[in-house]
Order: sequence, then C-alpha cells, then structure tokens
Amino acid sequence: MDSATDSTTQGPTGEITVTTWSLEQTSADDLRPPAAGVHGADTGSAIRIVRAEVPSPEFSRFLYTSVGTDHAWTDRLPWGRARWLGFLERPGTETWVAWDHGTPAGYIELDAQPEGVVEISYFGLLPGFRGRGIGGRLLFEGTARAWDLSQRWSGRERTRRVWVHTCSKDSPHALTNYRARGFRLFDTRTENEPEAHAPSVWPSD
Repeated sequence: MDSATDSTTQGPTGEITVTTWSLEQTSADDLRPPAAGVHGADTGSAIRIVRAEVPSPEFSRFLYTSVGTDHAWTDRLPWGRARWLGFLERPGTETWVAWDHGTPAGYIELDAQPEGVVEISYFGLLPGFRGRGIGGRLLFEGTARAWDLSQRWSGRERTRRVWVHTCSKDSPHALTNYRARGFRLFDTRTENEPEAHAPSVWPSD
C-alpha cells in the first residue's frame, strides 16, 4: 500500500488520483532477507516478532488505526466489534506483531485465501518506529509465516502464492521494501477515488 515515488495527485474536486501496485511471490525461494547490520547492531536483538494468537478486536483495531491514520486507512473504521472478531477468527487469519522492548512497533496481517493463496492484507509500523529497519525484518518474518501457514492450520493446503498490494497513499518506502524482499510486480492501476482522511488518534493541539 504505497510507492517508491509520490504518485498521488489531486484530481477533480473532492478526488485524488491514486496508483496501486500489486506484487506477488510464487515460491518460498523468492523471499529475500534484509541486509544485516544496516540500521544498527541492536535492532535485531531488541525486536521480537510474535503472533497474536488470541483474536482481539480491540488490539487489532488499535494496530490498524495507529499505523493507518497517516495513510488514510478508512475501510475498517466502520467495523463493529463483532465484525472484527468474525474476521480474526477465520481459519488462516494471523496477526504478527513486532515488539520493541515490550512495546508494539508494527504488525503484519495474513489472510488465507482459497487454492493456497495468502494475502498480506495489512502491514506497517507505528510512527515512532519508522526509519530503523524494523519494517524490513517484519516483512521478511511475516512473509515467511505466510509460506509456512499450512503447518499451523490443520487441513490448510500448502501455500503456493503470497501477494500484496500497496498504493501511493502509503509510506514512500513500502514498494521498495516489498521488492527488496523478493516480491514481483504483476499489476499497476491508476484511478481517481474520493479523497479520504482517517481521523487522528490524537486530539488537535
């Protein structure tokens, strides 16, 4: 959900022009780890990536709003608790959270789909944890978990494809991160859509 360059422009009144990129991996061998030591020697040891195994609408909504406010994530804002819980309880849905010294830094959400397909439905970092290389590690670990998803879900066929989409409303680094982890572009679309702003998690100063 973002771009290497800013491709979001003002369209007709009340609309913006948004470019969306869709990327995929079709083999676990496509996945590439981030380079070691680029962002400081302590980053890897400080970060823990753990699956949130108990479905928690409150926690998932916290992650969604805290990460997505800057990127106009609005599609799930109307969801009530029951809808959140129904989504989180679906077989093959997983949330993996990056923790920095016990504090949540970001998350990646996996959505199992038919025929061995897994979508990375959401991925991102809270504002205070960006720019430290955490995103590269979180994306690597989360994608690896998409590839071995069937090992944790009885009756789930093995993963054959992992895919994700990102758009120009998102971070300017995500597309680069996806490509660096071995994702390949398979579709690009540009269209006008209503301009939307996610409400801030903070009151106005």
